[in-house]
Amino acid sequence: MTNDFAFTIKSLRFDENYAPAAGTRLTTNFANLARGAARQENLRAALRMIDHRFNDLARWDNPEGNRYRLELDIISIDMDISGSGESFPAIELLQTTICDLSTGKRLEGIIGNNFSSYVRDYDFSVRLPEHNRGRDGFAVPDDFGVLHGRIFQEFIASESYSSRFAKLPVICLSVSENKIYTRTTNQHPVLGVEYVPNETSLTESYFGKMGMQVRYFMPSGVKAPLAFYFFGDLLNDYSPLELISTISTMETFQRIYRPEIYNANSGAAAVYKPSLKQSDFSNTRVVYDREERTRLATEQGKFAGEHFIAPHKSFLDEWATRHAA
Repeated sequence: MTNDFAFTIKSLRFDENYAPAAGTRLTTNFANLARGAARQENLRAALRMIDHRFNDLARWDNPEGNRYRLELDIISIDMDISGSGESFPAIELLQTTICDLSTGKRLEGIIGNNFSSYVRDYDFSVRLPEHNRGRDGFAVPDDFGVLHGRIFQEFIASESYSSRFAKLPVICLSVSENKIYTRTTNQHPVLGVEYVPNETSLTESYFGKMGMQVRYFMPSGVKAPLAFYFFGDLLNDYSPLELISTISTMETFQRIYRPEIYNANSGAAAVYKPSLKQSDFSNTRVVYDREERTRLATEQGKFAGEHFIAPHKSFLDEWATRHAA
């Protein structure tokens, strides 16, 4: 642990009145939903879907299927670089809080869930295309994701994190269109049946540099496996309700963002290859602009390059060398 970075944590409630704060990546799932003429209808629909899914999975002592409500807070982490007084919006996560309407208790859920990072946009939307420009085949820089991974691990090891959050984060993403997933015999009571991919993906490698490992599970009622990135022991470090809070939140976002996969009319087979080109799916009727998301990822990557990578390159290179040693 070094003192080269100071982290400031801010929280903003994600509800039907949510509006993206300054510095929020507009490609983020929740930020994209909160824009345009249908913004409030989008937000209400997404929150209803999350609550319904939570109660569907938490069926014990819940005869009417309405015992729980989930609260979501957007956790934004600003990073002050080496006491310079200049801050940069480093990371955004989601924190869940489980409201038990039967007992009146509020239970801390999981931190992580969604994951947003300007530096990740820079790596995937700026640096990677530049590295491959003019090449005959696809190649990845030797140090791809190293800086981002070390910054993330610095935050997780910081007093700012440990004083605010009781457990390590779990991040839940979509499966990759480029991989084939095979069902195993392993089954968890909440996470469902486990799948394994045929090969390692670039995303897995990238999160590996953040210190996280991944497992793929398809919970009951989900149409395709979800990728769970975590530290430690995913199956035993978190309670059933904590895991359900992540599943219900992130499955909902994926059903909206990737309905071809997660709102398909049939579930994944024993050997499964995801595709955004298949047409047998139901529309959630929640407005989400995927084309804008792709365009903004490049713009936000350039922002990170201009306002973080380039101005602090010498410091970041020297810090990365010390961190590796």
